[in-house]
Amino acid sequence: MKIGSYSLSSNVMLAPMAGITDQPFRQLCCQMGAGLAVSEMMSSNPKVWHTEKSIRRSLHSEGAGIRSVQIAGSDAQELAFAAKVNVENGAQIIDINMGCPAKKVNKKLAGSALLKEPKLVEEIVRSVVDAVNVPVTLKIRTGWCENTRNGIEIAKIAEHHGIQSLVVHGRTRNDFYKGDAEYETIKAIKQAVNIPVVANGDITSAAKAAQVFDFTGADAVMVGRGAQGKPWIFREINHFLKTGKHLSTPSLEEICPIVIGHVKELHNFYGDFMGVRFARKHVSWYMLAYDQEKKFRSVFNALESTTEQIDALKLYFDNLN
Repeated sequence: MKIGSYSLSSNVMLAPMAGITDQPFRQLCCQMGAGLAVSEMMSSNPKVWHTEKSIRRSLHSEGAGIRSVQIAGSDAQELAFAAKVNVENGAQIIDINMGCPAKKVNKKLAGSALLKEPKLVEEIVRSVVDAVNVPVTLKIRTGWCENTRNGIEIAKIAEHHGIQSLVVHGRTRNDFYKGDAEYETIKAIKQAVNIPVVANGDITSAAKAAQVFDFTGADAVMVGRGAQGKPWIFREINHFLKTGKHLSTPSLEEICPIVIGHVKELHNFYGDFMGVRFARKHVSWYMLAYDQEKKFRSVFNALESTTEQIDALKLYFDNLN
């Protein structure tokens, strides 16, 4: 799949997730076969760009692949300016967020709340595309609610004003993350436009990815929560799509260095204090398959130093073998 002049190494992408898809996780997922790893959402409001959180979110490494930066807001000119600044800072693709269902985002008429305002969508897309000389992509939901599912209308606006690729999460905003994603709307959108369409929502296995490809005709799939604690899902999907055969589950001997390496990268990226805290949630996801009673998680979450965390993980995996 291509986005503008960029050819992706795989048509399986990592979804942007606030507080999760930081530089260490994007880099790991790309190493595991993600063809594109989109950054955490960046506010278009310049007043918050100098906070520690925003500065970290703007950091990118060569190991994290093509630098796709997602921006969010509701003011067309502010978003255009944010796009320009991010391109100046190295963004190779700008992604506009019109899919986030969070109340604190929607109350500012950003994220999926924009789906209620097609005219504003048109103004934003046109302004951002005109502002930069890199590909601009868009992420949406199927609509605001079941009775206003206007994904096709938004997709046509996006295509008409120069959007290079469209990601569609198969839920409305009112669905949040409840129930099952539906792919009928994604299929209809794919048939309605000529730009690449990426299917997103509940893709948690290689078999599910293949089913979604077959049903929707999408050009790519995007994995979000399915990658939490399972970054190797990308190589599993790639292998299945290529061969029709399932890869074996990674052995403990392989998983151990992946987890410990990820935790060390979090420590290096965030520093000792915040790195320890960010490591806790990622480790809890990694351990879901082994620590079902959550005993290790309780112990791990009480640790306060980087050395203690690494030592605890080494000991835990040694005892599993």
